[in-house]
Amino acid sequence: MAPFLQGPLSDSAYEGITALKSPGIQGAKYNVFQSAHAAIPDSPPDSPTESVNPVDYQPGRTRVSDHSSYEHTDMLPRFPKVHWDPIPEVPYHDRGLHGDAEFKNLLRDCTEIFDYTPKVGTEISGVNLAKLENAQKDDLARLIAERGVVFFRNQTDLTIDAQRELGAYFGRLHKHATTSVPRREGLEDVHVVYTDEKSKDQRAYFTPTFLWHSDVTYEVQPPSYTSLKLLSGPPRGGGGDTLWASQYAAYDCLSPYMQKYLESLSALHSADIQAEGSRAAGRPVRRDPITTLHPLIRTHPVTGWKSLFFNPGFITKIVGIPKLESDAIIAYLNEVISTTQELHVRYQWHKNDVAFWDNRICNHSASYGFAPHRRHAVRVCCHAEKPYLDPNSVSQEDDLHEKYGIPKVNKDGSGQSNYND
Repeated sequence: MAPFLQGPLSDSAYEGITALKSPGIQGAKYNVFQSAHAAIPDSPPDSPTESVNPVDYQPGRTRVSDHSSYEHTDMLPRFPKVHWDPIPEVPYHDRGLHGDAEFKNLLRDCTEIFDYTPKVGTEISGVNLAKLENAQKDDLARLIAERGVVFFRNQTDLTIDAQRELGAYFGRLHKHATTSVPRREGLEDVHVVYTDEKSKDQRAYFTPTFLWHSDVTYEVQPPSYTSLKLLSGPPRGGGGDTLWASQYAAYDCLSPYMQKYLESLSALHSADIQAEGSRAAGRPVRRDPITTLHPLIRTHPVTGWKSLFFNPGFITKIVGIPKLESDAIIAYLNEVISTTQELHVRYQWHKNDVAFWDNRICNHSASYGFAPHRRHAVRVCCHAEKPYLDPNSVSQEDDLHEKYGIPKVNKDGSGQSNYND
């Protein structure tokens, strides 16, 4: 097997590929590639010519960056051996309640905005997260509460200090008990995501459904607004995408009978597996693990919509019913989250991109298959309210049907249609 390509792809290579796909740019292919190869003279008219491929492409292979001089050494992971007290309950007021219903403050600098799918995922261009005014932050919270996850490209100004300041605007920052923090001191409320060229592939340790999770839902007040910035990652086509699943949409795909049944149930979310894994790896557990009871269906305080609150990674039991029944429901909800495509959005990262999601209403899963590339990101999140269910709240589907006349999904299995390719 040939070795992996070394050295980063140049920006001009990406621009050339983009130009090929850009409508209305005649001759872009030749202009970009001629400028990139201007030093190559034309062949004499009758001499044999050698075909030169202007695009450096080999199927399934992407260049691996050289990190011998790495700009983010202060953000590399460490595992401090400290012990923290239990997290006390803290007041929480959702800033999204102050956001404009049309997001006028946030979008005044916007150059483009589009939804990835009807149910989840939005991308915004032209907005600098490091320079938001408070009214824009409130709009951002409201938009995230509605769309689940919002993506921002190339946020070079959003330093780790600015990312923490933005996160702290929404609530008290969460400190993770087991995962790595940056080498730089004083950033214990930053979670480091890091896999490098020497890391082992861990896909065999987990089932694909188990990898879907919502962060630290075993906390008494699990997080709400969560930002992840990519410092370094695979080039386009090199893997390492992240997927999100809307739990609003998960609730809506259940039958009304199942919705009503699950609204009567609560589940145990446990930190024990995470703590045991850290100890087995010889790493510290900085806070004693806890197990917390949360409702299986919760209400979002900003939208008033009901959502499933199910976490394949941390739920161990549904209480008040036999184990056989609990196991069956857990298996069923695992399948709903992991295989219902209209719940999902998949994001292909680039350096300095930021994803901002609401941990209360979204599960997410990283994807494997990006070795031997480095993937390095930093995450900040804040505590939210204790999960609750308001029996008078409505579903996303019902609300959008009422507002826009969007047809409701047929859930009784009646009628006939062709398979949807």
